[in-house]
Amino acid sequence: MADTRLIQGRYRLLDMIGRGGMGEVWRARDESLGRQVAVKCLKSVTTQPDQSSTRVLRERFRREARVVGALQHRGVTVVHDFGEFDGVLFLVMELLEGRNLSQLLEDNKHHPLPVADVVEVAHQVAAALAYTHQQGVVHRDLKPANIMRLTDGTVKICDFGIARLGRDATFTSRLTGTGIAMGTPHYMSPEQISGDQVDQRSDLYSFGCVLYEIATGVPPFDLDDAWAVLMGHRETAPRPPRSHRGDVPAYLDRIILDLLAKEPGERPHDARELGRRIGEGRTAGVSTPVVTPARMPAVTPAPAVPPARMPVPVPTIMSPPAGPSARLHPGPPASRERRLPSWTRGMTTGHKATGAGPGLSPPDASAGLTGEWTARPATGRAEHPVGSARPTPSPESLTTLAGRHNAGLSLGRLGRWTEAGEVHRAVAVERAHVLGPDHPDTLSSRYEVGFTLSRTARPADALREFAHVARARAHVLGPDHPDTLTARQEMAYVLGQLGRHFEAHQAYLSVLAAREHRVGPDHPDTLRCRHNLAFNLSRLGRLEDSYRMAGEVAAARTRVLGANHPDTLVTRCEVAHALGQLGRWTEALQTYREVAESRAQALGPDHPDTLAARHEVGISLGRLGRGTEALTLFSNLADDRARVHGPAHSETLRARHGLCVNLGRLGRWEEALAESRDVCAQRERVLGPDHPDTLVSRREVAVGLGWLGRWTDALTEYRSVADARERVLGADHPDALASRNDEAHCLEQLGRGQEAVELYRRVAALRHRRPTGGH
Repeated sequence: MADTRLIQGRYRLLDMIGRGGMGEVWRARDESLGRQVAVKCLKSVTTQPDQSSTRVLRERFRREARVVGALQHRGVTVVHDFGEFDGVLFLVMELLEGRNLSQLLEDNKHHPLPVADVVEVAHQVAAALAYTHQQGVVHRDLKPANIMRLTDGTVKICDFGIARLGRDATFTSRLTGTGIAMGTPHYMSPEQISGDQVDQRSDLYSFGCVLYEIATGVPPFDLDDAWAVLMGHRETAPRPPRSHRGDVPAYLDRIILDLLAKEPGERPHDARELGRRIGEGRTAGVSTPVVTPARMPAVTPAPAVPPARMPVPVPTIMSPPAGPSARLHPGPPASRERRLPSWTRGMTTGHKATGAGPGLSPPDASAGLTGEWTARPATGRAEHPVGSARPTPSPESLTTLAGRHNAGLSLGRLGRWTEAGEVHRAVAVERAHVLGPDHPDTLSSRYEVGFTLSRTARPADALREFAHVARARAHVLGPDHPDTLTARQEMAYVLGQLGRHFEAHQAYLSVLAAREHRVGPDHPDTLRCRHNLAFNLSRLGRLEDSYRMAGEVAAARTRVLGANHPDTLVTRCEVAHALGQLGRWTEALQTYREVAESRAQALGPDHPDTLAARHEVGISLGRLGRGTEALTLFSNLADDRARVHGPAHSETLRARHGLCVNLGRLGRWEEALAESRDVCAQRERVLGPDHPDTLVSRREVAVGLGWLGRWTDALTEYRSVADARERVLGADHPDALASRNDEAHCLEQLGRGQEAVELYRRVAALRHRRPTGGH
């Protein structure tokens, strides 16, 4: 591989930066995009005399690509590409030039790290583990060498080479052999050592070993003999960290010892609980304040907590994270909740691109900021393209603002969008004051304000924010800069939310032309934009064009990324949706089922992506008149969603809504009405009274009342939905107009024909004045 220097005609190897059991890691230049990346190459098969071992290594390597490629979190290394060249497997990842925790300990002469740094690492890794575990991925080899700390304070988990998906026991046994423990002795859980089944709690034990070592300077069982180390994990209680080091806070000492419990059931239940306990300990003021240099500007989620200083700063060259352009266009709120599977931003509870199930594997992270504006870590001084007399903000103030920005992102990931918006608005005002209104950090905060507005059913306000950010970035960075294009694509998204699909169409076309010119037709960002355009074409009624373009994007993604890549599968869902709109429901059902099966095999049956595809299968069955099958599917899906996410989760309620619809299709209207009322009440409590999902449920209540002949009550509900949609979306939005039509129909049923006619005329006039058109 080193002799060829150029892989796939694209990745030029520059110098080796690491060598491990599975292969070599090279610093390389992506000639197509002009950026530096890390390329991990599996050792040549000619160096492996044992062919069975070679097969295992190659399968593990492919598995790492599949596992990490499906993850998108600031705390997990981003994978850009994967393939085989001249018989050698390679993996292209973001280039991280920092220090892993093992190196930091060596730099510190194996003295423990500062308590504030230990707590910071604990908090960030807990957030990353919470995400990976939610995706069904167990790392199984957490150790200091596999946790990287960057100079901007970001902590990333690396090397998923022996990770497994939560319920894939058969695959795991093929890779490891029955009873063969895999991992690193100083950090292996007792169940790993015994060869027993492992789950997320095994990772928590290993992470407890890591925290113990960086807090005390030594592993919990620091013995020379490997067997003695393993027996220590199984049989010996570790000494409390405070017995090594008196300034370890009591709460941190307790957390580490709980993580090191011999029995999995005695450890924290999951990484979310771990993160909560760490956060509560920090809030209580028992840890020292953390000071960090200002981070690189970004428009995507940062770590859940402000980055902390580590002892040895080193230069960082890091590929930027995926921008919010990953978001896909939403389906109409007035429909029976037909939604595309969606990506999340950075973390699973981020902004849902299409209103579909959360936690779907996000696209690759090749888009984002290029860092043309930077902040000097030493002084915190912002580099402005144009000189300014603005006083230099202190590093402490920048750190405080970065922490508050991160807190807003964390609130968003928890679905607390209103609170997140308040935080981002306040930070935007302060950043404008200390950095200037057009500084990237200020614009990043303004961007997040728009983001929260789009999530709280305020698309018109969101459009104003995104338009401001797009104008400012165009002025400072240029109209075709990736950051500007990201904001412009968000404008197209909220235009679609507002029902202004022709304007959205024009905006997408403009962004698409710029992306094709800048990065080429097959770049993930370009394909993502074309995917959004395909959906928007369906909203314009151009169903054949939508189907054609979705098929082209699916073919391109299959060629570039592979048939089972999450991006490819989400576009195949769009193909299936287009087939359904064309009345080709049998073909749509088959496509959705194929996607569901592919996701179940790659991600597990309970992964949110898999569950989302099952939902679409249920919708297709209903459309084909197979109500009994659809009812059974939605009943099982609601149970699975409740088990995985909880009974009040929005996706559980969405599955229950599907249950309501199909109870109605089977004529079981009393049951349908009772179920839809309960779902509506829960959605109102969880999402708010004007949320599109709440209004969909309220409309379903009205439908049930109408079928039961209770037209006066139905009119009240239909009118409530129409008023809310008109208030939020505007009187001429298609969903508002559809609701007014529902209201008019109800008036007809009540014998109030003249009122109905007047309302029909009003709807027709509003519909007539809406713009139409195409390319």
